[in-house]
Amino acid sequence: MSSVALQEFPAPVADLKHTLKEVFGYGQFRGTQEAVIQNVMAGHNTFVIMPTGAGKSLCYQLPALVIPGTAIVISPLIALMKNQVDQLGAFGVNAQVYNSTLTKTEMNRVKKDVINGDVRLLYVAPESLTKDDTIEFLLKSTISFVAIDEAHCISEWGHDFRPEYRKIRGIIDNLGGNVPIIALTATATPKVQLDIQKNLQMDDASVFKTSFNRTNLYYEVRAKHNTKKQLIQYVKGHKGKAGIIYCLSRKKVEEIAELLRVNDVRARPYHAGLDQQVRIDNQDAFLNEDCDVIVATIAFGMGIDKPDVRFVIHYDAPKSIEGYYQETGRGGRDGLEGNCLMFYSYDDILKLEKFSKDKPVTERDNAHQLLAEMTNYAESAVCRRRQLLHYFGEVMDTDCGFCDNCRHPKERFEGEAAVGLALRATVQTEARFNLTHIGQVLLGLSNPHIESYAHNALPVYGQGKALGDAQFWHSVLRQCLLNGFLEKDIDSIGLVRMSEKGLDFIERPYPITLTKDHNFDAEQRADEEKVEEMQAAGHDEALFGQLKELRKQVAKQKNLPPYVLFQDPSLKEMATTYPTTLHDLTHVSGVGQGKAQKFGAPFVAAIKQYVEDHDIETAEDVVVKSAVNRSKIKIYIIQQIDKKMMLEDIASSKGIGMAELMEEIEHICYSGTRLNIDYYLGEMVEEDRQEEIYDYFMSASTDNIAVAMQELGDDFTEEELRLVRIKFISEVAN
Repeated sequence: MSSVALQEFPAPVADLKHTLKEVFGYGQFRGTQEAVIQNVMAGHNTFVIMPTGAGKSLCYQLPALVIPGTAIVISPLIALMKNQVDQLGAFGVNAQVYNSTLTKTEMNRVKKDVINGDVRLLYVAPESLTKDDTIEFLLKSTISFVAIDEAHCISEWGHDFRPEYRKIRGIIDNLGGNVPIIALTATATPKVQLDIQKNLQMDDASVFKTSFNRTNLYYEVRAKHNTKKQLIQYVKGHKGKAGIIYCLSRKKVEEIAELLRVNDVRARPYHAGLDQQVRIDNQDAFLNEDCDVIVATIAFGMGIDKPDVRFVIHYDAPKSIEGYYQETGRGGRDGLEGNCLMFYSYDDILKLEKFSKDKPVTERDNAHQLLAEMTNYAESAVCRRRQLLHYFGEVMDTDCGFCDNCRHPKERFEGEAAVGLALRATVQTEARFNLTHIGQVLLGLSNPHIESYAHNALPVYGQGKALGDAQFWHSVLRQCLLNGFLEKDIDSIGLVRMSEKGLDFIERPYPITLTKDHNFDAEQRADEEKVEEMQAAGHDEALFGQLKELRKQVAKQKNLPPYVLFQDPSLKEMATTYPTTLHDLTHVSGVGQGKAQKFGAPFVAAIKQYVEDHDIETAEDVVVKSAVNRSKIKIYIIQQIDKKMMLEDIASSKGIGMAELMEEIEHICYSGTRLNIDYYLGEMVEEDRQEEIYDYFMSASTDNIAVAMQELGDDFTEEELRLVRIKFISEVAN
């Protein structure tokens, strides 16, 4: 498509749908898009609160094509800018970025094009707008309007506060004239909404708020236990589907990306520590389906328009509900399958608390409040969707039926007495305190805060002891909020006040059912006990016997000792995990690719038949390949042996002893990798002695060194026997 020019479009309002179809290929607007666009075109300030995937970008992209001049789009991330500019370029729209990634020549070209009126949308970072030369060339240009994407960055009460965003209003004023503003965000609590409007001086703005309910997303929280195993099982259960895995640290991103790769998942890392070109390549690989999974810090995904992300996993607990909602919102943007899994441990929350300990007091208190909300969400057994919508000020009267808490409900109890007591405590403390303080009053705790307000003299003081502990009362009070008996105080973050519904309940109470919270520690202990039971049960003795007999038959056919094929520990693991393919067999300890290809076929066939005959549910995903540093040592050893480096020199170069090196070499051989150590063996053991030891292992029933020394006598050293055994296993078994 040729570059879009203003005159190609008919009358703005009447022909919006024509432009929508002609440029973007859509036949209809979604939700409030058309009303938002008409408001922008009328020159009014506009505030849009719309969930991820609902089409926020179109709300400023389309009017930018029909209003004379250049629309300035303020965006926080370079990746976000690049993705949107690339997309608009594909539509034939002249959109440009103006940021630190450009060379001086490129910057001058962009300036010239904007001044000449050739650029429809100019994407800039707020930092760039503070520079005098930027303001200077924009003053020479025709600015249609300013769009502020990710507007929640303005609010210090938000999850992603950026101080430079609070300067935007002053920058816009410097552009001269009365430039209209459209501010957009996918995540804003009522408190954050007010802060955004106040800072941008947009109290008179038209507000367009779309429901936060993403009905196609399935929300699930699991205890952070055996997490790597759970992760591999989950990702392999979604084989070939696109997914994003979020981690809090760059180190963890690299570790998990490597773990996935060694377990045959097409995965790439993405974080700010990578070279810029590597980040761009990895992002493009994900968008172009050259990789299935991106493992990333929270920087990835903002503005990325990939509609078919089928799962979003939080390997670590997020810093806030807003961040969690925004990141999970990148799943299922096409309205189809979208699975959202979080691994939760309170230890993650404590780590995040430590990160904020050196911040200014206000910022630290806000971070603490956001983490408290995150903890509440993770540990609550109430409908996840109801919790999320309530957080953003939206009421959902019934459970969604499409989250882990709805699908697998926890224990419920009659809560009329508890709710009544919680509400009376709120009234008696004059609705000026947070949930923790109200819970402490109900439990009859004594501290300076309670005593200074004389709350130890209230009728409700200590009345809640008989019903439960601090966690119980915190849960009851949170469920009072979800059920509309209490309301959050927007002006004073963290505090709650009574609602009309709550006052009515005190006067006319009625039966109400509440839900007990998750106890992830108890759930983890139960999982551990289950694993211990499985381990105690050991391997399948009947299958182990069959595999030993099969080994004996195959060894006889190949004229080899049975132990050369697979050793007993490997057979026992096969009789525990039931590998039914050669690929699964390589996950068994002591079985590498070479050994699986050479000897594996009859064994997996026998296991497959056994599984079918006994109707066994296999545990093929139980064994997860490790991505630890030991693999690097093994690769190094193989490379140096290929170069005929003396073994003593290999050990010295890695700072390990000869005994440890020999163990590593033996492990490499027994896993199926062939090593040629003839160059070293010739120096250490005479040829006739090699032949005698080799012949012994060919006829022996075991490769045990102690047995070999007993059979061969004192003429041979342990070192000689082990070296020749390595040669024997490499040549015969691999």
